Amino acid sequence: METKNSVLSLQKEPFHRRTLEEKLLVKELGPEQPDINIKEHIHDRGRSYTRSFSTSWYKKKAWLTASSETRAMFCFPCLLFQVPGTEQAWTHTGITTIKHFYDKANKHEQTKSHIENAMRLALFGNASIAVQLSEGYRTAIRRHNEEVDQNRLILKKVIDCFKCCGAFEGALRGHDESEHSKGLSDLDASLNAAFDEHLQIVTVFNGTSKTVQNELLDCMLSVAREQIVDEIRSTDFISIIVEASDIPAQCQFVIVIRYIDKAHNVQERFFELVSLQNATADSVATALLERLSSIIPAEHKTKLISQSYDGASVMRGATGGVRTKVQAVYENAHHVHCYAHQVNLVMQKVTSHMTKVRQFFFDVTGLSDFFSRSPKRTGVLDKVVVHRLPRSSAARRNFPSRAVNTVYEHKDDLLQCFVNIRDSDDFDPASIREAGGFLRLLEDEMFSFFLELFHLIMPHVDILYSEFQRRSINMIFIARAMKEFKVNLQKISASLPGLCDAHNSNLQQQQEAKKRCTRGPGELQTLATEVR
Repeated sequence: METKNSVLSLQKEPFHRRTLEEKLLVKELGPEQPDINIKEHIHDRGRSYTRSFSTSWYKKKAWLTASSETRAMFCFPCLLFQVPGTEQAWTHTGITTIKHFYDKANKHEQTKSHIENAMRLALFGNASIAVQLSEGYRTAIRRHNEEVDQNRLILKKVIDCFKCCGAFEGALRGHDESEHSKGLSDLDASLNAAFDEHLQIVTVFNGTSKTVQNELLDCMLSVAREQIVDEIRSTDFISIIVEASDIPAQCQFVIVIRYIDKAHNVQERFFELVSLQNATADSVATALLERLSSIIPAEHKTKLISQSYDGASVMRGATGGVRTKVQAVYENAHHVHCYAHQVNLVMQKVTSHMTKVRQFFFDVTGLSDFFSRSPKRTGVLDKVVVHRLPRSSAARRNFPSRAVNTVYEHKDDLLQCFVNIRDSDDFDPASIREAGGFLRLLEDEMFSFFLELFHLIMPHVDILYSEFQRRSINMIFIARAMKEFKVNLQKISASLPGLCDAHNSNLQQQQEAKKRCTRGPGELQTLATEVR
């Protein structure tokens, strides 16, 4: 049975997180000193002999403790207090070799960190003379402890309100900030007399204060990160997922960490949202490696076995992409395709390496943005097309497919819509100017070619994506879906010569029409006279 003073128990639940009663019990029990099985076969100067662990070492080194599970030796005071500078070998990994053990032990007990840890253990729980002699001092201490308990209760109530808002996606602060506003804290106060009294008499600490809310959220985040780091350092393997955010005005990415906890449950934890000056491979890799170094100690670099990216992996720097830079430091961090990658978005990103294709998708996005920014423009669209373009929202990751199909199916209606806006006197100059540009875009033969091409490809990409989203999926099913996808793309590829010929013919006719429409000197003179 695991005891409170065992190494395994102290590593699972650190000493500083325990209650005062538990801490005093651990000090009273002292270091656990089991008989562990450590043997070493040593060959020296032609002689062969075996060294083994002896329980007599506990008498010579009273601070020594050991773990039967890991068969390693630790320092009990350092394991409890771990002041800055404490050697990790005596608190986390343990000493597993017998050779030169006494030299290591003598050197350790002379270090400043060990002496300070041992002094803290010796003084812990001892009452001072002032406490023993002064009744007033004891009364002040008792009153202080009561205030601490009261403040902890109030703080717990405020934190519970925050957690409730987070669980149900409620806003911490609303539009009504008056003193008579009824929020979640008011509801909690109506159910708890102590909390209600606090809100009425408080002058500094107020749960509805923006400053207090932000500071509490920072404290909660700090505690959560500390817990996550402790769990990570006690696990054997770690995986990271870096997800790039889709906010156009700000470069940032999210770090998500996966690992198996001590209860053998898979955990996925949000760790941090990192802001960047730019989204290049060098800046992302530098920021990511800086965070990883604070999470994973240098001696545990082999724990990181997987890295996945949503967006960041496609970036290339002067000396390689993000995953290459990370694997140069963490050799076991193999790249794994991210489950969050959506096939239609990946296809768009891959083909966007071609300049004309990238410009095509930008143009399609511009068509959607043109109508989404103005209800007046949308009204004209509804009258002519009776079908709205999908909005280019970051939440709709299938936007390229839906937008391409909508523009292709309603191209003639969109042409008429842009003509109406361009020739109307009811719109502002910017709307008329953009409508004229989109009108020329829809009449452009190169744009029409890509529109028809991706209209043929996108449905098959959507089908493949929907197949991959099934809960019950295996390698055989994936192979069959990929084979069917390749067959459909080969059919489209076989039809490309005819598609290219048709658009080339239309392009020639368009160029000839432009030549015929070239204004002569007489017509230009007439226009100049009218303008004058």
